[in-house]
This record gives sequence, structure tokens and C-alpha cells, in this order.
Amino acid sequence: MKMKKIAALMCAASLVLLTACGDKAQSSQQSTDEQQSTESSVSSTEEEYDMNKETFYKPNAENVKLLGRTYYNDDWLYCALSGTGVEFTFTGTKCTMFVTGDSNSASAGAADNHARVGIYVNGERVIDDMVDNKQEVYEVFSSDEPEEVTVSFVKLSESPMSTIALTGINVTGTPIKPTPEKEKLVEFIGDSITCGYGVDDPDKDHHFSTKTEDVTKAYAYKTAQALGVDYSLVSFSGYGIISGYSDGTNKVPAQTLPQYYTKLGFSYAANGSFKPSDIDWDFSTRQPDLIVINLGTNDDSYTLTHKDRQEEYSAAYTEFLKTVRENNPNAKIVCAFGVMTDRLFPSIEQAVENYIAETGDSNISTLKLDVQQAADGYSADWHPSLTTHDKAAAKLTEYLKTLL
Repeated sequence: MKMKKIAALMCAASLVLLTACGDKAQSSQQSTDEQQSTESSVSSTEEEYDMNKETFYKPNAENVKLLGRTYYNDDWLYCALSGTGVEFTFTGTKCTMFVTGDSNSASAGAADNHARVGIYVNGERVIDDMVDNKQEVYEVFSSDEPEEVTVSFVKLSESPMSTIALTGINVTGTPIKPTPEKEKLVEFIGDSITCGYGVDDPDKDHHFSTKTEDVTKAYAYKTAQALGVDYSLVSFSGYGIISGYSDGTNKVPAQTLPQYYTKLGFSYAANGSFKPSDIDWDFSTRQPDLIVINLGTNDDSYTLTHKDRQEEYSAAYTEFLKTVRENNPNAKIVCAFGVMTDRLFPSIEQAVENYIAETGDSNISTLKLDVQQAADGYSADWHPSLTTHDKAAAKLTEYLKTLL
């Protein structure tokens, strides 16, 4: 205070000194303000990042990165399709996630149709569980000391047999935030091969169960990981373009994927009022840079060697390409086929040729994948083994690199 009074007297003696003193006083005040501002900021930051603070988060796009086609409604995030889920980061000591199962979840008689989920911490799967209770609470992470953590929650099973809702996330530590989007997004459209049907059951004589289905071990997911891209999967076991899996005599038109492509998905199991087939997918959410279609294995069980049926399949395939293009005007499209059978590949080539001729759109190509070999083994119901999926992913990855 004494120094301030002396400075004031000196300033009164000279106009020059007055100006200089004014500048000095202003500078001193600015310094004080900046110090107070810094102290306030530090205090705010310390409070914001209190490692003992437990916070409940809604699983929305502000807090988490959304994986695949998900649906947020009334504070719940619904996941139906294979590979759907969330990803986020934080620094702290604890993380808990809350999940609600569908109508199958509490039924012991539906054990083969319970949803299967995988939860990862820093890339390592720490939880692999069947949602066999209506309400599930997962202790995802716990540590005595704060750690930087990336959590990924992935629905491993497919939508026709199972849906779930992620209802909340509890974290002790810093606020959670979405992981960054990757530069490219690839969409995969397929059937049981894309879903990872039976990949955890190396016995060809066993049948379908969500317990042995794991999309992260299938060629599509592996391809996305190898390319370092974000992914979205639209795939249902037993589904095709004109027919689902057939006895070779009767067409199964109820199990065709094109009718659900513009929807969130499809499921036989109800999750309250949630029905993915009632919800239109918003294609403006994020447009894929590239789309891979792998459909025809189930159609082949119906078309067999019948030329008229193969032509019907090819014509319907062309029409489906028009639907895909209408909703994804700029994406490159790859029509891949051949993992369990390649008999319909010429029909796919014809479909693409017809599509280009009719539309003038040449931003599309075909890729023949290798048919599985007995030496590489089989999974449940003669589905691809891990080795076969790895080979398919390697071939597809190399081809997509030339497009991306």
C-alpha cells in the first residue's frame, strides 16, 4: 500500500511520469488478474479431474463413440447388429457399465439366443459374457491408482436372435470422452459368414448358438482392423438376396436382407418397445467411404444349378445395388463372394455388368474370395474356421487397400 501511495505522488509531479506510472499500474493489475485467472483455472481443473469423483454418463454421442448402427432413445443406447457398441476414454480408477437384455435374456430355454457381449480395456478383452439376466452390471475396470483407459464395448452376436440396451456408464475419474473417428468408414453387408457364425465351435456337426458366435473373429471385422478404419456391419445369418437358407425346393423370401437394409436391423426378440425393423436408418449420420457386399451363400441353397433361379438372383442383386447406391451416393462398392461356395459368382458379375449398363455408375467392382478348404477346418454347420476367416480377411484387405 505504501508503494502505491508513493507512486501516486510521483505521478502527480510529471505528465511523463504520470503516463509511465499509469502504464506500470495497468501492467501490475493485468499481472494480478492473470494470476487470479490462472489460480481459478487450476482450481477448476483440479475439481473437474478429481480422481475420487464418481459420475454417471448417458451412452450418447457426446460421451462415447458409437460403433455401427445404434439407436439412442430415452437415454438408452440400443445395440442390435453384430459389432455395434461404444468406445470411450478416461483417466481414473473405476468403470462400471449397465446393460438391459431383451425378452430372451431371462429365459433359460433361449440360452442359444442370448446376446453375447465383449468388453475391452486398452485392447484386451476383459469381459466375455452372455446376457442371461434382464439387468447386467459389468465391473469393467478397477485400479488403486488412476490410469489412462480406453474402453470398447462390442456386441458379438447378431441381431435376429438378440438385442441389448446400454443404459449407463459409471466412471470414477476424469470425464469420459469419445475416441476419435478414424479417417475412413467401411460398411459390410452380409450373412452368417460376416456375423462370425460358429467361429468358436470347431465342430461342423454342431449347430447355431450365439454362445459360439463372435463377429470380431470374422473376416469383415478383421479386415476393418487391418485397414485401420471404422466399420458398420449389416448382416443376418441365413439371409440372402432372394431367399434365405432353403431345402432346395422352396424359396424363403422372408429371410432376405434388402428389405431391412434401410432399417436399423431386424430381430425376433423384443426389447420393450424397441424393434430395430421399425426404425429407419439415418444414412446422413456418416456416409461410408466403401461398401462390401457378400451375399449369395443362402441364395445358392435355393438357386442350385437352376438357370432361371440364378437369373432371378442376378436381377434382384442389380436392384439391390441401386438401393445401396441411392443411400450412399459416393461410396465405392465391392461385390465379394466365394467363402463357402462360389457357384453364384458369375451371376454377381452379371448383376454388376447390368447395373453399370443401366445406371452408368462404374464406381463398383467384384472380388472372388477363395472357397474354404477341408485342411483349414470348419466351424459349426460347416461354417468358416478361424483360419478361413483370416485368409478371407487378408485377401479382402489387400484389395480394399487399392481402393482406399
